[in-house]
Amino acid sequence: MAPLKLNSKNLPQISAADEAQVKVPTYQRDGAVKEGIVHIGVGGFHRAHLAVYIDQLMQKHGITDYAICGVGLQPFDAAMRDVLRSQDHLYTVIERSAKGSSAHVIGSINSYLFAPDDREAVIAKMAHPDTHIVSLTITESGYYYNENTHELQSEHPDIQFDLDPANKKAPRTTFGFLYAALERRHQQGLKPFTVMSCDNMQKNGSISRHMLASFARLRNPEVANWITDQGAFPNAMVDRITPQTSATDKTALADSFGIEDAWPVVTEPFMQWVIEDQFSDGRPPLDKVGVQVVKNVYDVEQFEKYKLRLLNGSHSALGYPGQLAGFKYVHQVMENPLFRRFMWQMMQEEIKPLLPKIPAFNIDEYCNTLIERFSNPTIMDQLPRICLNASGKIPQFIMPSIAEAIWVTGPFRRLCFSTAAWFCYINGVDDSGKTFKVDDPMREELQAKARAGGTNPAELLSIKSLFGDDLRGDKRFIQEITTAMEDITRDGIMKTLPKYID
Repeated sequence: MAPLKLNSKNLPQISAADEAQVKVPTYQRDGAVKEGIVHIGVGGFHRAHLAVYIDQLMQKHGITDYAICGVGLQPFDAAMRDVLRSQDHLYTVIERSAKGSSAHVIGSINSYLFAPDDREAVIAKMAHPDTHIVSLTITESGYYYNENTHELQSEHPDIQFDLDPANKKAPRTTFGFLYAALERRHQQGLKPFTVMSCDNMQKNGSISRHMLASFARLRNPEVANWITDQGAFPNAMVDRITPQTSATDKTALADSFGIEDAWPVVTEPFMQWVIEDQFSDGRPPLDKVGVQVVKNVYDVEQFEKYKLRLLNGSHSALGYPGQLAGFKYVHQVMENPLFRRFMWQMMQEEIKPLLPKIPAFNIDEYCNTLIERFSNPTIMDQLPRICLNASGKIPQFIMPSIAEAIWVTGPFRRLCFSTAAWFCYINGVDDSGKTFKVDDPMREELQAKARAGGTNPAELLSIKSLFGDDLRGDKRFIQEITTAMEDITRDGIMKTLPKYID
């Protein structure tokens, strides 16, 4: 039997196929629900995370006020617009593990706006009284956050464009759209919507608040004060491994589950979301579907620190040396006994001692779970995805552990090796001489510094937006990372790695 094209009309047939056992939404959609959430950045992670939680609320608890309107700001978002519109905004989540696969059609995304088509429509949607939350997955670079000064990159051409009053009806950046919509709500006497970052960043809510307030202050101090006084920016920790969708994934979905979906999402069974209970205009009952809603930012930060340093830090420590060594997938790196031992020892000996204790939380079980997740061969998580946008990741995932290890004179050799591997990765050539694409918003500057420095890290460490004086001024760190860069450059990853394993 030929696979069924995914759309609203075919849902009953998809659900009725006994052999496939695909879960489909049975709740009402379209005009029967209110779109209480506007989400900027509808990619794989959003569709595997927030949209899944909202789907569960709509399916299991009859929630009708928090359907999602997706928004794409960038030209490349046209592809998502076209796919979702062709499928009545439905898509499939494929969960894979060693035990098998399952498929679930998600219906929580109710509509989609492509900003380059109609920027005013996006502003009006955010400003609408039905909108209670504007959520974000815009990646680190979308925040225009200077890692060194902790301030808005106000001189960036995109920010300068949006600050020009002549362009206020046609913004480019997330903050340009947020400000335009909030200014309109302020004028109309409405509450500000909650700005809810779902990006994998430490203090994502606090950064969102500071960046938007800084932007608003440059436009209208009165509106800026209203945003900071009455707005809400909950901090959150999010977690679910979501690799890029491949043509093979689409074929497997059609063959195994009888669904023709132009852009399904592949993910793991595990997902986690810890969020601060700070909302300015109401929220859905997220705790009913397993979200950990906590009292304050401190509680979020404890979980966040574990996740960023153990999961994301370890991912980075696999990604850059793994790519240089010629591996393609995360699970392949983990199948190598040297890398597996390296990873466990880095977690246990260098990262774990720096982390706070969380009551009733077993850190060793968490580390074992991470090893199991990284080793999942069915996810087929490609290393280039892990290595994307390293300039926004390494300063959050690796460098804080190194900085704390410097402060307490703790062990950090493996963390330094991982950073040295990234510095070598920047050149875009693996250990066999094969070139690969370095996908990073700072690529040109990074590669120029890497070429100038060679095996001396000083040039790269001079980038003040990424690295602090505490790193540049520490002799032990400089010596350790220099040695690692020299060894990797001369001998390659696989010959250097044993030096970092006890």
